[in-house]
Amino acid sequence: MAELKNDRFLRSLLKQPVDVTPVWMMRQAGRYLPEYRASRAKAGDFMGLCTNPELACEVTLQPLDRYPGLDAAILFSDILTIPDAMGLGLYFETGEGPKFQKAVRTEADVNALKVINPEQDLPYVVNAVKTIRRELNGRVPLIGFSGSPWTLATYMIEGGSSRDFRRAKEMLYNQPQVMHRLLDVLADSVTVYLNAQIKAGAQAVQIFDTWGGALSHAAYQEFSLKYMQKIVNGLIRENEGREVPVILFTKGGGQWLEVMAATGATALGLDWTTDIGNARRRVGDKVALQGNMDPGILYASPERIRAEVGSILAAYGNGSGHVFNLGHGITPEVDPEHAGAFINAVHELSGQYHR
Repeated sequence: MAELKNDRFLRSLLKQPVDVTPVWMMRQAGRYLPEYRASRAKAGDFMGLCTNPELACEVTLQPLDRYPGLDAAILFSDILTIPDAMGLGLYFETGEGPKFQKAVRTEADVNALKVINPEQDLPYVVNAVKTIRRELNGRVPLIGFSGSPWTLATYMIEGGSSRDFRRAKEMLYNQPQVMHRLLDVLADSVTVYLNAQIKAGAQAVQIFDTWGGALSHAAYQEFSLKYMQKIVNGLIRENEGREVPVILFTKGGGQWLEVMAATGATALGLDWTTDIGNARRRVGDKVALQGNMDPGILYASPERIRAEVGSILAAYGNGSGHVFNLGHGITPEVDPEHAGAFINAVHELSGQYHR
């Protein structure tokens, strides 16, 4: 593998000194970029893009070509590849988000699920990681990722997106043993899936717990955090002579930072509802922090974006351990010029905190 030319993202996750705060964006390869929309049209549809390693590589690299200031690439894929590999039949309806042909509603449905074999069941993801890593040629590190067990379970039980998670919570409260069985199979699948990505060349991994914040305080710890802990315990933590950092991101999880930091993860992702300075005081030196600008700021003027970047950098303060990111994914309507202003502002304004 090529020598890494820019490793400030990895160094920052490990709280090692850096010259400026590294930056990347969740969903940085996405619909806000005209070049992405062209690649997607070429693929035919979203799943056509995900399942073609060459096109997945093409769209992964597009934001890096447009924004040389980005300090990491993230694998282009979808969090619902695991349920799809379990035979649920993932498809996307325009304007409606992901859906499954089969939902998981009963104990029999859960008992029929098997832990995936990534090389056999998701070869297109493993091949995409290998292809992207080769084409990056050491420009920046590559991030692999997966959805959290609880987040994947909500989609599988509801049959797609949900506002209230009625069916998932009904199973959680009425049949907790069935929910635990489902989450166990998913945790084991996520573990082998992320390890396959690491072996294929991912240099850091992130677990997206998109819907953990929809749980009560007790339910979060029993049905989400417990299974992310299981994954963290099972991951390859060193590869190619380097530590492989693990980032946990629970959207709406600001109240649980201390217990998340105790999992052994390297870093915690923050959404925009948590003050990053307060978060740093709470977790101390246990973990690095990633985040946490409101993606909605990108609709504002470049001057306003720059001011917000400055505020977040000041709130975090001096020293390493901060990876700048949005508090959730960039939205499709954002002007690409505004995203560029954001990325440039992070590097231009952060040097003073690393002297």
